Amino acid sequence: MGELRLNELNAETISAANRLTLKPGQEDFLEPETYTHAEQQLDPAGSWPRVILDDDEVVGYIMGAFDEDAPEEFLRAALWRVNVSAKAQGRGVGRFAVAAFADEARKRGYSRATVVWAPGDAGPGAFFESVGFRVIGQTPFGENLGALDL
Repeated sequence: MGELRLNELNAETISAANRLTLKPGQEDFLEPETYTHAEQQLDPAGSWPRVILDDDEVVGYIMGAFDEDAPEEFLRAALWRVNVSAKAQGRGVGRFAVAAFADEARKRGYSRATVVWAPGDAGPGAFFESVGFRVIGQTPFGENLGALDL
């Protein structure tokens, strides 16, 4: 693995991000139902889409949002997506992306970051817990609500 870095999502990287191939079964966990229903509340000015590069190859995508006025606390510094290509999984790419999001949240004055995920064997729960998120509740749709104290 080369040097990991983040880049803003742009015309050059969006195609590569859209072509990321996950491991079988992971597609079922890409967008929790809660986020589908809350998406219209997302402030576009506060969205934080980034690609993760290994040298010059796009190996992942992260989407976060920052909105101090969001009506729900869990939407204020929210991690919406972390997608890592199947071939790059297990190499620290996701951990790097979450750490970068947490750093950005700290810089913006937040003391907690949140994430929502659907439970399931192929789901991201074990990953989120391994990077420090702890389950603090469930959404009305039965998904786990995780928090990372910053």
